[in-house]
Amino acid sequence: MNIHHLELFYYVAKHNGIAAAVRHIPYGIQQPAVSGQIARLEESLGVKLFQRRPFALSSAGAELFAFIEPFFANMDAAEKKIRGSSAPQLRLAAPTAALEDYVPALLRRVREHFPAFRLSLHEATQADAEKLLEAQEIDLAVACLEKKPRPGLHVKPLLELPLVLLVPKKHPLTDAKTLWQRDSIDETLICFPPTEPGCVQFQRELAQRGVEWFAGIEVNSVALVECYVANGFGIGLVATVPGVPVSKTLRQVPLEGFPPVTVGVMWRGELSPIAQCCLAEIGSVLSEFRP
Repeated sequence: MNIHHLELFYYVAKHNGIAAAVRHIPYGIQQPAVSGQIARLEESLGVKLFQRRPFALSSAGAELFAFIEPFFANMDAAEKKIRGSSAPQLRLAAPTAALEDYVPALLRRVREHFPAFRLSLHEATQADAEKLLEAQEIDLAVACLEKKPRPGLHVKPLLELPLVLLVPKKHPLTDAKTLWQRDSIDETLICFPPTEPGCVQFQRELAQRGVEWFAGIEVNSVALVECYVANGFGIGLVATVPGVPVSKTLRQVPLEGFPPVTVGVMWRGELSPIAQCCLAEIGSVLSEFRP
């Protein structure tokens, strides 16, 4: 017998059906996949384990469930006991800029509660983070929420970051609308790669206005956007963090009518104590940036 098939049968029997089991299995798997693998288990055993509608275990299914239930029911307790004998592990995913600029301060706060812990960091977009969560390779993900997350994930939006243009202080541009009225925009756009949520939203809004203005210089941090704008290479696009000033040599030009970038945190299933601590500290850190 395949141990994974037995695990899926355990959840189906425990939650009285395949649809309910899918909502409780602690990793991403779709209903057809569960149904197919249970069918293979039944085929290997040569018996029907349960009636589908209405759900009811067969005598063979009840016997199998009674045999495997103590093992699978105690797995979480065994894992916690084993993990408790070593330093806790925190597995976190976030965009590159967040890992560089904000996560170190976050981890210092976590270390106040957990002086020793093992750490695993992943550079990830929202889509990447969702895959890592479903594969149980991370505990938490900080992400710019561009679209509705996949079913089964917990999501907590925390902060909205307005999009703005950055120009040198003496630049004549004071209103972004004057750019959209031009036949073409000659200034170079300096921004993050086009797949980043802020850039995606910016280009979507430009398209609705019938404007074409694509990145001429792509960088991976706000500091680099500011650097190249300050050195006269073009106009920058950034999502501003409230309370965090830009370089004194630059000026922000608001993008009226452009939606903000929403930053939130995602997780799946029950969090470990250190992940719960990290989630609370993420909320505390981001709350400091709210106006």
